[in-house]
Amino acid sequence: MTAEDLPLQFARTKRFSLGVPRGFTVSPDGDRVLFLRTANGRSTTSLLWLYENGGERLLADPLALGDSGEVPEAERIRRERARESSAGIVSYATDAAVRLVAFALSGALWVLRTDEGAAPCRIATAGPVVAPCPSPDGTHIAYVSGGALRVVRADGTGDRVLAEPEGPEITYGLPDHVSAESLYRAGSFWWSPDGDALLVVRVDDSPVQQWYVNDPTHPERPPRAIRYPAAGTANAHLSLHIVGLDGGRVDVALPKEAASHPGGEWTDPAFEYVVHADWSGTGPVAVVQTRDQRSAYLLGVDPATGATSTLHHLKDTAWLEFVPGTPVSTAGTGLVLTTQEGTRGLLMTGTGVRTPEGVYVHEVLGTAGDRLYFMASADPTEAHIWSYGTENGFVRLTDEPGVHHAAVGGGTVVLDSLTLDGRTVTVLRDGVPAGRIQVLAERPVTRTRPRFLTLGERELRTALYLPKSYEPERGAGRLPVIVHSYSGPGMQTVVRAAMWHHCVNQWFADQGFAVLSVDGRGTSGRDRAWETAIHGDQLTPVIEDQADAVRAAAELFPELDTDRVAIRGWSFGGYLAAGAVLHRPDVFHAAVAGAAPTDMRLYDTHWKERFLGHPDVQPDHYERCSLVAHAHKLTRPLMLVHGMADDNVAPAHMLRFSAALLAAGRPHTVLPLAGATHLVTQEGVIDTLLRMDLDFIKKSLDLRTA
Repeated sequence: MTAEDLPLQFARTKRFSLGVPRGFTVSPDGDRVLFLRTANGRSTTSLLWLYENGGERLLADPLALGDSGEVPEAERIRRERARESSAGIVSYATDAAVRLVAFALSGALWVLRTDEGAAPCRIATAGPVVAPCPSPDGTHIAYVSGGALRVVRADGTGDRVLAEPEGPEITYGLPDHVSAESLYRAGSFWWSPDGDALLVVRVDDSPVQQWYVNDPTHPERPPRAIRYPAAGTANAHLSLHIVGLDGGRVDVALPKEAASHPGGEWTDPAFEYVVHADWSGTGPVAVVQTRDQRSAYLLGVDPATGATSTLHHLKDTAWLEFVPGTPVSTAGTGLVLTTQEGTRGLLMTGTGVRTPEGVYVHEVLGTAGDRLYFMASADPTEAHIWSYGTENGFVRLTDEPGVHHAAVGGGTVVLDSLTLDGRTVTVLRDGVPAGRIQVLAERPVTRTRPRFLTLGERELRTALYLPKSYEPERGAGRLPVIVHSYSGPGMQTVVRAAMWHHCVNQWFADQGFAVLSVDGRGTSGRDRAWETAIHGDQLTPVIEDQADAVRAAAELFPELDTDRVAIRGWSFGGYLAAGAVLHRPDVFHAAVAGAAPTDMRLYDTHWKERFLGHPDVQPDHYERCSLVAHAHKLTRPLMLVHGMADDNVAPAHMLRFSAALLAAGRPHTVLPLAGATHLVTQEGVIDTLLRMDLDFIKKSLDLRTA
């Protein structure tokens, strides 16, 4: 029997995500931990589990509940925005005590209690269910169906509408495209602590231009219409409302525009984004942001009148960056906000204390008592768990190099640790290990050996992969180079953790290459100056960093053949790859560009205008960063790959770029992926694609196969 190779295993295991526990919720008393996980490293169906008293118990198996796998359109879109690759129970919500759990399967609403022996119960609803969420006291469940926010009692009675859409382009309780894709806002409705009302987002998509996504392999099917707010065009109109279980409704009076707005090449003081909202014991709060993203208000909301008061005004001359999980408050810290200067950190407004300089905060994880827990980096290649309390200040809870995440409740911390040796999930009680939650993911058949380097004047964090059999001291030939970086905002690849890209890079290296991955300017994990270095130009600094890293790595490792360098990537990484062969053919001799956003005007408002401004005001920024505008410069082999059902980076990006290349007489290769979205995980597609990447690179660099 032939052993399975890395590409096939990579595809079959959904990038090694199957069997990995996730979605942890810890009860306030710390006694119970809910989580999701497939049954093993081969199953694609996600199950709901409970960890309690040192052991695991299966709470809900979708197959046993008759899950058909079909989901409502709104849920399909939610999963695509969340890059969800598994089936079954992919999300859930609980009451405040984590006693009642609600989830949706095939559009049906299910509830269960975490008591021993309790079985899931299906509740009849008025229509297909999206985003069900129990009230804090567990007596009701709110959900969205057909764009309406509805509520039903936990015993299945009293289903009724709370907010009915006034037209076909209006929804209550669902995010607009920008909020889901670029803001990553958690939820679009929030229960009051007493469970008698909800704060809900109303979305009016009618101002947003309509695009169409079709499947060319099925010409008999009509195209699917979507609302996509491309840079410079109209956004959805968002508003906030308080709806009561008694039928009452109060409109929240959001400010029309920001005062004391920071200056710049383009400023727009009108609020168009709802970044965050919540309803705690002190009342509803919301964070609203201006179109240019330089100003935001944290607002307190009077639930009786809808009047708002400004709790804090955030400003920045480039753009505002928000730490996920903020704002939050505890009795000891007061309100916790994101700082915008130096290293991205936290300000405890109640004490005036800030996180230590040089500690970059990735996420606030939650509170337990008066302690605040957060995930932060002092070294960009690692991320650790910290806590803060007024008694003993800042405490780092993890030491082993890696990327650590956590969920907290009571005296319990569920520590999800990913190191180069793999993943472990440890349950800590009062700081002492009390048990483990099993990780059932398969280990990659390729053993990774990244060498972490800091290169050049800008101290570029880099990972280098060499073939396992390569021995330069024995006269082995020089190695052609493949650069595989993302190097875009919000994501790091050079980390001391067993991420999937390490396996893929090592597999390419074992085919006879040196593989280099670089986190350049614009990536997270360092400081504000590093992140905002791409303001007005998302391409030139990033390409410079990749080119400088190739040169610096070759000085340390003479076995790297800089006369044969290819570059490959996906999404922003694909954009980088194509841009590299256009603008630096002296360094990069071939490229594979997957799902590349080639025309900056075709990407969404929030993400593109954050970095490049408004295209009507700063067209030179978009011209400089557009690949379409520079298609005539191509002199190197280039393969463009794109999913034809991608509704994030539309196939129009690839098609317009290809048309411009053809018009300029520049040969290139195009590989359309029928039915594939932005996240390509299908077995038989992603594994074949890896092999095709390899074959294209070998041919382009004139490498002879054995």
